[in-house]
Amino acid sequence: MTDATTELTAEQIVDYGMPVGLAMSPDGRLVAYAVRNTRKGEPPIRSLWVAAADGSSAPRRIKANPAPISSLRWAPDSQSLICMLGGKLHRIGLDGGEAGAAGEPLTAWGGAISDQWPLADGRTVAVAAEDEPTEEDERREAERDDARVWGEREPLSRLRLLDLDTGVLRLVDGLAHRHVVDAAQRPDGGPLAVLTWNSPDLDPGLYNAELHLVDPLTGAVQDLGAVGADAGSPAWWSVDGAWHVAYLAVAPPGLVEGRAVLDVTVPAAGVAPAAHSNLTAGMAVCPTSLVQIADGPPLALFADGLDTAVHRLDPVERRFQRLSGLDGLALSLTASRSGATVAVVATTAYAPRDIHAGPPAGPLLRLSDTRPELRRITWGKQERLSWKAADGLALDGLLILPPGRSRADGPFPLVALVHGGPYDRYADELMLNPVISGQWLATGGCAVFMPNPRGSEGRGADFAATVVGAVGEDEWTDIVSGIDLLVAEGVADPERLGIAGWSHGGFMAAWAVGQTDRFKAALMGAGISDWGVQTALGEWGLQDSALGGSSGWEGPGPHRHDRLSPVSYASRIRTPVLIVHGEEDTNVPFGQAVLFHRALRYYGVDHQLVAYPREGHIIHERNHQLDLLRRSREWFDRRLGAGTG
Repeated sequence: MTDATTELTAEQIVDYGMPVGLAMSPDGRLVAYAVRNTRKGEPPIRSLWVAAADGSSAPRRIKANPAPISSLRWAPDSQSLICMLGGKLHRIGLDGGEAGAAGEPLTAWGGAISDQWPLADGRTVAVAAEDEPTEEDERREAERDDARVWGEREPLSRLRLLDLDTGVLRLVDGLAHRHVVDAAQRPDGGPLAVLTWNSPDLDPGLYNAELHLVDPLTGAVQDLGAVGADAGSPAWWSVDGAWHVAYLAVAPPGLVEGRAVLDVTVPAAGVAPAAHSNLTAGMAVCPTSLVQIADGPPLALFADGLDTAVHRLDPVERRFQRLSGLDGLALSLTASRSGATVAVVATTAYAPRDIHAGPPAGPLLRLSDTRPELRRITWGKQERLSWKAADGLALDGLLILPPGRSRADGPFPLVALVHGGPYDRYADELMLNPVISGQWLATGGCAVFMPNPRGSEGRGADFAATVVGAVGEDEWTDIVSGIDLLVAEGVADPERLGIAGWSHGGFMAAWAVGQTDRFKAALMGAGISDWGVQTALGEWGLQDSALGGSSGWEGPGPHRHDRLSPVSYASRIRTPVLIVHGEEDTNVPFGQAVLFHRALRYYGVDHQLVAYPREGHIIHERNHQLDLLRRSREWFDRRLGAGTG
């Protein structure tokens, strides 16, 4: 840690700059990235930066824009960037000016563009774009004659090819019935590998994905079959003269068992493709990024326990081999065309997210410095933990102690902060989330326990699959065993325990208080109280049904999800519960919070329901973030005696 003299404030958590996009130039010289800056009284500003990949010069800002910057990619010649600015497709020169008509989008297309992929010829961009509105569409909207038949007139993002010289988009007719979600061109300028859904809605689209090849000259389409759920990041590679397409997805037939790298050999035209193979089967790590390399096999990032690792596919063995390890969390792997240089967004226990670059075998050099003000903060000491579950399974997680304190100063009031997902993880990163922050709670005087129970990312697909149809069971006892260890070691005061979480972590907090009265306070953030309701109304539908064990339409019940729903145990609850939720949440609908609130009110349980207007599953507005941070810490302070101010 660096010298530090300042106590963390809520404003320092919500007023921040953070890298939100990353792209390595094909020639490996430059890394482009976007930064989102938030400040009091100002709308968020997105700025576009370019840094020398070898660190030979300081990063420079080439454009600032209040509109979102997304889909950031380089032109093939490494001389300009193509990206979405406020929903319009732009090309930006390295001097910050438009490489074309000044300030104008690259096309006047009237339909929404969701993503884009520059092609090797330098004159064409593949785009995923909705149809332009017709006069009839405009009339219906103007007159509110807009009855919607589900499954009809869906806003599909169809594959189109944009001619940069004319601005004209040409529809790929063979995929006009599919919703495009990702694509990659073969490195030699050949066909595109395109991943599609049958619908733009997560359910059913996410679970009905297919892989296709598209000839950019003729528009001819070759189908390579169905792929697993949550498919993305197609990457071409070749061995012994045969081309392959690899991609990230959940290995079929599963829906929530963690992502794998799947692969298919490209057959000759008219020949049926072989079965897709799992290149990561049996690995005790989890792939998070997959990147195509022009003259070699793909590179990948893997979540590896509390850390991250860079791997390369061995084309002969068809297995991934570790090249280097990165402490903490690394995300968004990008690479030069040759694969000699890579870049990631990385963070460690006391360092915020920044851009790092270097050879894939390491070391990686930090290029950006987006939050220098944090070097003045006195952080709570962050420790790595390992323990055994009740059945002997090895587990890991983190412990944050109050700033300036050591284990010898315990026991402390302790909050177990459970991550979402459940397929997510705590890496050994700076815990500075504007929703529920580990360092923020520690600054208030609590020790904070951040476990990775079974079902988490980073320990392989088998570890992740253990919670399917069994949420709240063994993953709950995994958390309890970690708390018990901290009590036995004198870190946690058994009379001052709390539990909190967001999304799946919010479910776990609600579940916990129905299983035991040992917690003196709980926070349920955007959590699930009833898995049947979640299957019916949540965005993820079938995935939630798989987690909860049933859907409710199998028969009159009782259903398995009833046994796994926190609201079923409301009559047992004695712990005070703070329920917080965004009113516009479509991932976990706000009704989940209302249902739990009504059950607790019925049984006279001390609780509070806080609704955030205009917010979805994640809380974005500055004042709402400040309220949530302060409210959450005050809630635990008052009930655990943490001494917060």
